[in-house]
Amino acid sequence: WSSCAADMGPEAVYDRFGQVEPKVLFTVDGYYYKGKKFDTLTNAYKLAQKIPTLEKIVVAHYAGSDMDIKEFPGAVRFEDFIKDQKEEMTFEQLPFEAPVYIMFSSGTTGKPKCMVQSAGGILINHLKELIIHSDLKREDKIFYITTCSWMMWNWLMSSLGAGATIILYDGNPLYPDAYAMWQMAEREKITIFGLSASYVNYLIKENVSPRKLDLSSLKEISQTGSPLSADGFRYIYKEIKEDLHFNSIAGGTDINGCFAIGSPMQPVYAGELQGPGLGMRVFAYDDNANPIWDKEGELVCEAASPSMPLYFWNDPEDKRYLDSYFNYYPQKRVWRHGDYVIFYSDTRGITFLGRSDSVLKPSGVRIGTAEIYNQIDKVEEVADSLAIGQNWEGDQRIILFVKMKEGYKLNEEIKNKIKKILRDNASPRHVPAKIIEVPDIPYTRNMKKVESAVTNIIHGRPVTNIEALVNPECLEFYKDHPELKN
Repeated sequence: WSSCAADMGPEAVYDRFGQVEPKVLFTVDGYYYKGKKFDTLTNAYKLAQKIPTLEKIVVAHYAGSDMDIKEFPGAVRFEDFIKDQKEEMTFEQLPFEAPVYIMFSSGTTGKPKCMVQSAGGILINHLKELIIHSDLKREDKIFYITTCSWMMWNWLMSSLGAGATIILYDGNPLYPDAYAMWQMAEREKITIFGLSASYVNYLIKENVSPRKLDLSSLKEISQTGSPLSADGFRYIYKEIKEDLHFNSIAGGTDINGCFAIGSPMQPVYAGELQGPGLGMRVFAYDDNANPIWDKEGELVCEAASPSMPLYFWNDPEDKRYLDSYFNYYPQKRVWRHGDYVIFYSDTRGITFLGRSDSVLKPSGVRIGTAEIYNQIDKVEEVADSLAIGQNWEGDQRIILFVKMKEGYKLNEEIKNKIKKILRDNASPRHVPAKIIEVPDIPYTRNMKKVESAVTNIIHGRPVTNIEALVNPECLEFYKDHPELKN
């Protein structure tokens, strides 16, 4: 099973589904966002034409549009698909390591990696995080603001394994206003409320104070997606509810779970995740692969966990798998995750400082730079481009640098053209917050773009391995750029 959100463009979905060659495609006929209806069938039709392995397309009626699927080869309505099903389902007993999910990575250097994860590994890890770390019980109602492109959707589904009730919301959580989700929490008596740092930061900016509602049922807020500032922690307790467990969690799609997570029995320190997940042997490493405390370092895991991928799809030698996680520190075989962290020796808490590699993560949604470059290549006025994530107001925003072709200057018309192509062919999340013209794009000697160098420059970090660049002089332009300060 694998899934992509309904708002993703057909090319971005094909980059994922096209690799795994599915036989059955489930799709809705449309979706709602901010009260408006959007068609999905057109994109599904374009996608189906490019995947010859598809034998059946199951269309679920959702957004209220007319379901004309007569010219959709192999398509069947969902109600027709299930009408001959037996009342009782038969569950086969399968091995612990039987594959259950194919999760997609960001696609920084090409198409997204397809990570195959096991049924037993996912279930035991999710239930550990839900039942032990989150104190989830049968009588709980658990809610997360998520789409099915994010691993938190998979995580939420596993709550059924504890007998809990899950609540899904489809659309913009700020529609029709910033209190919409909290009114739902009051009405449905939600006990565990899941949200992202970017959502919290918006509430702070808008001076939203959910505490004036009846949130007596709420016992926990779970937060993930990107690091939340210490002020964000304080806001939760001051403006939402003071007697709850604020459970800030962090991990990744790669393991479909958490490296660091909370504990209902331990204190919460502002700006810190409470500690490693049970069984997760995690540390911060310096450049020499030594564990360090109270200083910024690379997040690593020194031992296997059940939910780590069994393998990557179409990676028979495990080369991509090893290169992605295990070859960063050649002197040790450890999982290097790509996050900058600080492990504190006094509280034993962990602060996440953002991505250390070039994976973009606005609002917690992983986006590969290649997904952006593939679309920018279609803009005839642009000669080259580079996308990075800038830490901004407690979240991350996408910055796109463009090198224009000779005879062209970046203007509003070209900016709007870039944004439209990304929105239509990838998703609204791929649209950059800033588009900035630059004279050149840095490359290594083997002709790879160097997102990491620019990312370090704009965050005031030192740039290492400059000698590996063909044109290191161009990095000067990225320093203290005024556009990056507003």
